[in-house]
Amino acid sequence: MKKQPVSVKEQDSAIRAKSFEEVVLGFSEENALEEASRCIQCKEPKCISGCPVGINIKGFIKKITEKDYDGAYFTIREKNNFPSICGRVCPAEYQCRRVCVFTKKGEPFASKEAINIHFLERFVGDHGAKKSLQVKADNDAKLSKMKVAVVGSGPAGLCCAGELARRGIKVVIFEGLHKTGGVLRYGIPPFRLPRNILDSEINSLKKLGVEINTNYIVGKAKTIDELFKEGYSAIFLGLGAGIPSFMGIPGENLCNIYSANEFLTRVNLMSAEKFPEYHTPVTIGKHIVVIGGGNTAMDAARVAIRLQNMNGIKPDTTIVYRRTEVEMPARRLEIEHAKEEGVKFDLLVKPEEFVGDEKGFVKKMRASRCKLGEPDASGRRRPEVIPNSSFEVDCDEAVVAIGLGANKILTSVTPELTTDKYGDVTVNPETMATSIKGVFAGGDIVGGEGTVIEAMGMAKRASVAIVDYLLKL
Repeated sequence: MKKQPVSVKEQDSAIRAKSFEEVVLGFSEENALEEASRCIQCKEPKCISGCPVGINIKGFIKKITEKDYDGAYFTIREKNNFPSICGRVCPAEYQCRRVCVFTKKGEPFASKEAINIHFLERFVGDHGAKKSLQVKADNDAKLSKMKVAVVGSGPAGLCCAGELARRGIKVVIFEGLHKTGGVLRYGIPPFRLPRNILDSEINSLKKLGVEINTNYIVGKAKTIDELFKEGYSAIFLGLGAGIPSFMGIPGENLCNIYSANEFLTRVNLMSAEKFPEYHTPVTIGKHIVVIGGGNTAMDAARVAIRLQNMNGIKPDTTIVYRRTEVEMPARRLEIEHAKEEGVKFDLLVKPEEFVGDEKGFVKKMRASRCKLGEPDASGRRRPEVIPNSSFEVDCDEAVVAIGLGANKILTSVTPELTTDKYGDVTVNPETMATSIKGVFAGGDIVGGEGTVIEAMGMAKRASVAIVDYLLKL
């Protein structure tokens, strides 16, 4: 009979809801060996095709069972420069685990019985970090004379930089903010991705020779043409999507209504959770409503309930979503964790209006109940408002987490760079080449907001094309 999946250790929900310490504590060696032993080493493993960067999942799990953890680490690093990060934030239940042979056919996400690939990847990545295992760069005579600029230090930029550096190419990253990591640092809270893990993985890039310039906005400080004139042979754009979307309903401009982007950046990047020690205050309401059903909404709600707890406010944070939990795009694990920590869910609800007080601060939210209709273009069933179902709830703070749009700082001053109607950079999907010769792009600036591993998949395709391009110069 098939062995039962191994549960991962986690902090107690009552304790973790009051701190920003990491929630999932990971597998011990004994846990990893037991979980890896459940893998039946399929002759044609679908999990590999389910991974956007094509990690040899079967191979690294086999090495775990042989206790060859170094070998497992280098097997992952053949395709992925950031195993500790991806092992923590990848939506595995929608990707590699969903196509695991232990997931029933047609399931919307992975079965609990599917191999816990992400936790095994994390175990191996952390092992490599503890032992300071490091891949070596190639010594190609031609490529080692080349220099490539990478704009943006989010998942796409870091991945592309790592792939090129491993080929021996000199890579310089230009990052607009004062810290590296992009959405990994300002969007994902430390209780999901501890900063020492992020810093460790970024430092491994520096050991490969990658140079990083922070507080440097390409499009303001320098143009693409000026980078080429400085000797860069190619440029990769990992600009990300930093412009928040709003619902366009009355009252959305009232005070204490944040975009999730602003709310999470204030807390994650500027240590607002330590106010007044750090003077970047964020409002902590008594009745907080978070609108959305993705990972960003879960992160915002879990941050909000921690801030309420840490400030002695009786927790009252509610996620409002137009569809049901099944249609939520968030990782299942994050949904479970949010519930365990006390976040409430009000589903099949459409916000209609925010109501403020005489000073312009939000006090209530008016909304309508919905039912599910036919599937829309996304394949999810469309929410339909139920007539005469309007209601209102107390709300002295709201966080809107319904998506992000293209960052246009660079594209707006580069008219020769072709973009689509959303402002996203248009590319050849096979090579990620843009309309400018020698300029490639990937991540959220191509095709809109996606996952970390999807951004890395695009960056890997771009890095292959960049190397081909450089070899032909």
